[in-house]
Parts: sequence; C-alpha cells; structure tokens
Amino acid sequence: MPGFEAVVGLEVHLHLKTHSKMFSPAPAEYFGDGPNTHVHAIDLGLPGVLPSVNARAVDYGIMFALALGCEIAPWTQFHRKSYFYPDMPKNYQISQYDRPLGRNGYLEVAGERIGIKRVHLEEDAGKSLHPEGATYSLIDLNRAGAPLIEMVTEPDIRSPEQARLFLSHIRSIAQALGISDANPEEGKMRADVNVSVRRPGEALGTKVEIKNLNSFKSVARALEFEIRRQTELLRQGRRVEQATLGWDEAAGKTYVMRVKEGESDYRYFPEPDLPPLRIDQAWLERIKAAMPELPAQKYARYLASGIRPYDAEILAYNASLSRFFDQALERYEGNPQSLANWLNADIAGYLNERGLEIHDTRLTPQNLAKLAGLQERGDITSRVAKDLLAEVMEGADPEKLVDERGLRAVVDAEAIRALVEKVVAANPQVVEQIKGGKAQAINALLGQVMRQSKGTAQPELVRQLLAEAIGVTPV
Repeated sequence: MPGFEAVVGLEVHLHLKTHSKMFSPAPAEYFGDGPNTHVHAIDLGLPGVLPSVNARAVDYGIMFALALGCEIAPWTQFHRKSYFYPDMPKNYQISQYDRPLGRNGYLEVAGERIGIKRVHLEEDAGKSLHPEGATYSLIDLNRAGAPLIEMVTEPDIRSPEQARLFLSHIRSIAQALGISDANPEEGKMRADVNVSVRRPGEALGTKVEIKNLNSFKSVARALEFEIRRQTELLRQGRRVEQATLGWDEAAGKTYVMRVKEGESDYRYFPEPDLPPLRIDQAWLERIKAAMPELPAQKYARYLASGIRPYDAEILAYNASLSRFFDQALERYEGNPQSLANWLNADIAGYLNERGLEIHDTRLTPQNLAKLAGLQERGDITSRVAKDLLAEVMEGADPEKLVDERGLRAVVDAEAIRALVEKVVAANPQVVEQIKGGKAQAINALLGQVMRQSKGTAQPELVRQLLAEAIGVTPV
C-alpha cells in the first residue's frame, strides 16, 4: 500500500522421505495404517529409551542446505526445545539451536536474492483432530518424531506473490533432490509466516507469526490480509501487538492464538542422549556427488537449447514435468521448443481439465516424442495431432494410429484441388463475400476442406488452392 512496505520472512518445514523416523525405528510415513500405528517408545519419551540419529535424514539435510548455497557446519548438535502441546508426548522437541546444519545461503527468485538464515533438522509433533460438533479432540501420534527440515529465510520478501513463488521454488528443489514429496495438501510441506509493516527506510516493525499454512494460496491470502490489517493500524497511529496468529481459511482472516513466546521460554539445552555430529570433507564430497541437477541448472540448460524463458521456467521448476521432458527430449530430433509447447499447452490443458499430474496418465516420453515429431516433420497436420492427443495420453502409439487410419498429411495438390473445387461450388455466397473484400471469410471454406479431408490436407496448400480457385490473392 502507498507509503508502507511489508517485510516478510518464512519458516518452511519439509517432511523427509526416509523409511524411519528422526530418532526411532518407527515408520516415518504417517498415512495408511490408521491412527497411532506408527509409534515407538522413543517417540513417546518413555523412561529409559535412547534416541539415535537417522543418518539418511542427515544426508538429506546436508543435500538441501548445499542446494541453497549454505555453509555446512563442521560439527553440529541437537537440543531439547521445551514446550507443551497435547500432541507432543515428550513435552519437548529434539531440534537444533545455535549450531544448525547449514546457514547463510540464498535462493534466486525472479531476479531477487532471498537470504537463507538457517537450515536445521528436527522431529515433528503429532496431530490433533477436532471432530465437528464434538466436545473432545483426538490425538494421532503417527507423525510424532517424523524427520523434518526446517528452513528459515532472512526478512527479504516484500510481497505475497514473491512469497508464493519462493515456496514454489523450494518445493521444486526438494522434489528434484528426491528428499521430500513436499506436498502441502498432505502436510509434507508447511510454512509459518513472519510479517511486519513499516514505512520504507524505517527500522523493522513489530512482527507477527502466522502458523501452519498448508497451501501456497493460503500463504498469499494470509499475507494480503495481515499486511492490510497492520497498515491500517499504523495509519490510525495504533500499535501492532506481537503475537502468534492462526489463519481462518473460510473467513479469510487471521486470529490470535497466543502471545508469542520468547527464545528463553523454550529453555533450550543440549540433548544429553545424542553426541554431536562431525561433518568432514569426505562426507560433504559424497553428498555433492549424489546430487542431481537442480531446477536452476535445468532452467539454464533449457534456455541454452533455445526454449523460451517462460516455457523453460515452467518445465524446470516442476520436478515430474522436467523429468518427463528430459526423457522425451532424448528420443526427439526436432526443435525442443516444439516439445515444450506440447507439454505446456495441450498436455497441460488435458491434465488441468482432469485434475491429474503427468505421472497419473499412460503417456510415455517415447510416444510424446513420436507425436511431436510427426507434426514437426509435416507427416501429420496440427489438427490431426491434436485430435490424437487424448488417445496418446491413454497409452496409444501415435504412429500406429496414423498408419491404421490413413491420417498422414496429403500434399498431393491435385487430390486437394478436387476437394477445393467441390467446396467452392457449394458455397457461392461465401465466394462472393471473399471477392467483395472480406478476405477472412476464406477461413470458412478452409475449415470445410479440412473436415472433408479428415484433417489430413496441408492447411497452407488448401489456402493457396482456394485463393487460386476464387481468383484472389492468398491471405
């Protein structure tokens, strides 16, 4: 809003794709087997139990920190963070405090550098369930102890849209690395938002935290509301109170959950049952060698191959789409932009209509390469290609469909001329309109010829022969 600017920082939690939990042998996946079925005595903090660190989770944490350009700590340790929630059975969380796994990284988003303050590992809490109309709540501890990465940004974000785009890029990185499904709808990527408002050039204002936003859309909406609310308070000369807020999706507004705790309230102290972790150069080199190509690197490669920036960004920052595109590209000898057009236009439309992801279909990279190649070589017309798409999405081989149905493009001028003359003779009124100066009316005749040829006639040749038959200059 005029005269004010927002200052936003994000805290992002990613559920890691390990087999077991962060400190116990219980399964890390918390869906599918019913409530309280993936719980171990260590997760409950029962007397006499000893946690042990999940080595795969540490590898994933280092990998993610490296992907964000962070400095990796040569040694790090875990702390107990004490607070009470009904779904926190130990009444403390094992997390990291003053020695996080990584710090001082950054991520480029739309030409702007967003600083990454820290990346650390911790365990998740359980989940409280509140049945509608009930006077009680239920506790499911399947998620308690699940391995998490927490990433904290610097307060470098200035708008809801920038926050949304940043989260989209973080999800793409996590999925490309294979460390997390990063699916907000399943709670596998969650964001807390810290936001304050100030006049440009002034010191940072009083921030509030909005907790557990489970979609990028919710993050943007919550920020829009809170920025407006704080701006209005400041315009009226009133103070913004520091607090932890919740987000009411249905009402479209924030609400106070509690007064914000200070750092001292958590009573951090080193976890006595876990030794420090020492991360040497050999460990780092092993992780670096295992890292796949990152979205930013894919984007640069796609640009270098001649793909337009808009299409390159869509492909590079969608892990499943970029994987599919690269596999199709290996089998394709034409212009990469043509292949990108198929994925970002016709195929994207097909998927959006049905609420699917590309891996939910039976489309194969090989068949997409075949379909795009048939069109680019001129073996079939664009209309035939589009007509075949639905069947190809269901697993059909486009080359077989074309051959079985006789759909190869007709370039025989005499064969097409016969259709042209027939259509011209049947539409004298349209012909007169064209001769009278309505040049675009020729498209009506073009469409009829294409229908009669079952889409196999080359449109450019049809247009040329129509103009000759009518006696006008081709448009």
